[in-house]
Amino acid sequence: MKISRRLFGAAAIAFVATAGVSHAADMKIAIVVKSLGNGFFEAANKGAEEAAKELGGVKIIYTGPTTSTAEGQIEVINSLIAQGVDAIAISANDPDAVVPALKKAVQRGIKVISWDSGVAPAGRIMHLNPSSNELIGKMCLKLAADHLPDGKGDFAILSATSTSTNQNIWIDEMKKQLKDFPGLKLTTTVYGDDLADKSYREAQGIMSSHPDVKVIVAPTTVGVLAASQAVKDAGKIGKVYVTGLGLPSEMAGAIKSGATKEFAIWNPIDLGYSATQIAYHLVKGDATGKPGTEIPTGRMGKVKVDDKGEAAMADPFVYDAKNIDQFSKIF
Repeated sequence: MKISRRLFGAAAIAFVATAGVSHAADMKIAIVVKSLGNGFFEAANKGAEEAAKELGGVKIIYTGPTTSTAEGQIEVINSLIAQGVDAIAISANDPDAVVPALKKAVQRGIKVISWDSGVAPAGRIMHLNPSSNELIGKMCLKLAADHLPDGKGDFAILSATSTSTNQNIWIDEMKKQLKDFPGLKLTTTVYGDDLADKSYREAQGIMSSHPDVKVIVAPTTVGVLAASQAVKDAGKIGKVYVTGLGLPSEMAGAIKSGATKEFAIWNPIDLGYSATQIAYHLVKGDATGKPGTEIPTGRMGKVKVDDKGEAAMADPFVYDAKNIDQFSKIF
């Protein structure tokens, strides 16, 4: 009996050890987002899980702070380093503040990329833009002009945080290309910090302080939804319009109420999928992420890294009353 128990005990230990080795062998890719509870990033996580299942042997660790702060992301990064992840793919709240923590990750052999909202080059191998920054800036201006009679009138920008990499780049692109939209006049830029309640209040402030503003452009999924609700609650549908970048599932109501005529976004599922594919191939070692090289991205094809260490996924897509029902069921 004692011998049987010993054998059973040894077998159990061996099984646990084997299971541990098998689990440890999985490639661990951390998807670090600006904040948890954001529909855009939750959709991106679906894409990450899709890629992991397709690739096999990949475990996705979806994480981020509860609020959109660099300090919160730094804590998350340090925790991931302690966990010994193989790769970190981050959408940064601040391009520079997270660099020291990410450098520490690189020193531990962790492959680091940024996606959506970039990290300064010193803190990552490469960055995946959801689209061309120039095209996004132009699209936001076109959307604003399309909401105005003859494309003429005042508009305001409701952004996320003042340090958000992608938001600032897109706003800069809008300002650069304003010369191509002579009827548009930018009156102010405010920041809702990617928080629904603050974005709502900032939209209210725009309507109160700038009564001539006819369009609010929010290149943030949280901001565009909050601003649409603020316009509806103020009884200004048809007098003030909201547009920008949003999720179809969240913006369907704004389209149907008339607060928004059209908006744009790339598919966040594809973005999370592509970021995971890139991280996987960097860890595997069959891609380097160096300028001039290409990286396979599964069903999305491949991306080419430019001389700035950046790659672009796809052009923005416009959603309106004609197609909103179709896409709102997807993401």
